Amino acid sequence: MQDTAKLATRVLIVDDHPVVLSGCRTLFASDHSIRIDEATDAKSGHRAYVSKRPDVTVIDISLPDVSGFELMRRIRKDDPDAKIIMFSMNDDPAFVVRAVELGAQGYVSKGDDPRILLKAVRKVVAGDNFISPQLAEAVTFSGAAIKANPASQMTPRELEILRLLGRGDKIVEVAEALGISYKTVANTTSLLKQKLGAKNHSDLIRIAVEIGLN
Repeated sequence: MQDTAKLATRVLIVDDHPVVLSGCRTLFASDHSIRIDEATDAKSGHRAYVSKRPDVTVIDISLPDVSGFELMRRIRKDDPDAKIIMFSMNDDPAFVVRAVELGAQGYVSKGDDPRILLKAVRKVVAGDNFISPQLAEAVTFSGAAIKANPASQMTPRELEILRLLGRGDKIVEVAEALGISYKTVANTTSLLKQKLGAKNHSDLIRIAVEIGLN
C-alpha cells in the first residue's frame, strides 16, 4: 500500500460546488493511481497547494472569494512549474485562450463527459497540454470573435478586478480581496474604463456580466 501511495498522482480539486466535488471523487475512485485533495475557495486552495504540492491542480474559474484565474496566478508565482487545468461552465473560446496564455496546461468544460477530465489529468501529468475536443474546435474557428472579446485585452489583474466589480464589490472590497491598495484598484478601474470604452462604473459591471466574468 505504501508503494502505491508514493507512486500515486496527487490531484488537487478547487471547486465550491459539492456536487462537482462528489462527482470528482466518484470519477477518480475508479483509478487507484490517483489520490485527490479538495478545497472550496482560492484561499484554502492556495494553502493546500503549498502544503500538498500536487502533481496537477484542477481549478474552477468561478470561486467564491477570488477567481480561478487569480488563484492560478498566485500558485504560479510560488511555483512557475505548476500544472493546472481550468474546469469551468464558461465555454467561451476567449476564456480558453486566455487561460492557456496565463499558463494553464488544460481547459475542460463542466458540460463534457466526466471521463474527459480524467483524460486531461493524465495528459497534463505526462507533460502534455489538453483542451476539451469541442472547445479546441471552437477556438480554431473563432479567431475574430476571440480578438473582439474584451477578455482578450486584459491582464490577469484587470480581469480579476473587473470580475469582482461585476459581482457588486466596492473598490475597497476589491482591494481587500486582492491584498492591494485602494489606489491601485481605483487606477486600474480608470484604465479599464478607457480600455473597454466604459463611461461609468455601471458600464463596467454590465461588461463583466456580458462576458461571463461573474
